Amino acid sequence: MNGLRYVYAVCRPLGAPLQTALSGVAGDPPRLLTHHGLIAVVSHVPERDFAEETLRRRLEDLDWLTETARAHQQVIDALTAVTTPLPLRLATVFRDDSGVRVMMEEREQDFLRTLDRLEGRVEWGVKVYVESEAREPEPAAARPASGRDYLRQRRTRAHAREDTWQRAETFARRLHATLSARAEDARLHPPQNSALSESSGQNVLNAAYLVPRAQSEEFVEIVDRTKSEEQGIRVELTGPWAAYSFVDITEEAGAGGPGEDA
Repeated sequence: MNGLRYVYAVCRPLGAPLQTALSGVAGDPPRLLTHHGLIAVVSHVPERDFAEETLRRRLEDLDWLTETARAHQQVIDALTAVTTPLPLRLATVFRDDSGVRVMMEEREQDFLRTLDRLEGRVEWGVKVYVESEAREPEPAAARPASGRDYLRQRRTRAHAREDTWQRAETFARRLHATLSARAEDARLHPPQNSALSESSGQNVLNAAYLVPRAQSEEFVEIVDRTKSEEQGIRVELTGPWAAYSFVDITEEAGAGGPGEDA
């Protein structure tokens, strides 16, 4: 099949085969491209969509971007089940196999060091939300009898919101400290914008934790035990993922970003 080469990840030789029916970006099944002791997981993609100029426009098409990201993540998830992948950023594309091998040659030592650090580890994501109903208490049923009553009710609601926020921030700091002590590394990401997120409530903690696979069950149990500790505060656990948050994408996968070499 002709086309450009889409690279999902770099890893060491797999201990088990990938799913036989696995489909990648643009519907092409991923294959393994070996170079020295490393493997690049690649598939063919059409030049009409992934050539440099076209790709810039495509990345602004939300439907196309969502479909591409979903297919990309599907391959990364399949890899994570059988090995420790070093995931490359979305739409890392090269002209041909030779271009992929040149990238692997140039970054070989960086890739090996990162794979050594990530070997046998996965990423877990933990988010803490203040529930919407906790942030906005229901107004008092009785109508204020005077302007003074109205101001008092407003102060009461403001104090309730402030107390909830303080309680949520204290809870989030304590949880992050506990989980960081159980993880090998941790990253704090900016809180998600509630207007852009599909999750309800206001995000007060958005963190990622690098955890050995063998200790993941214990890590999950610790998170689960916190989920009902505080009324009006929701804890959300995701994973296990490939360790995206613990790879410096610019540094590790800088060669061959969107459209480069295409």
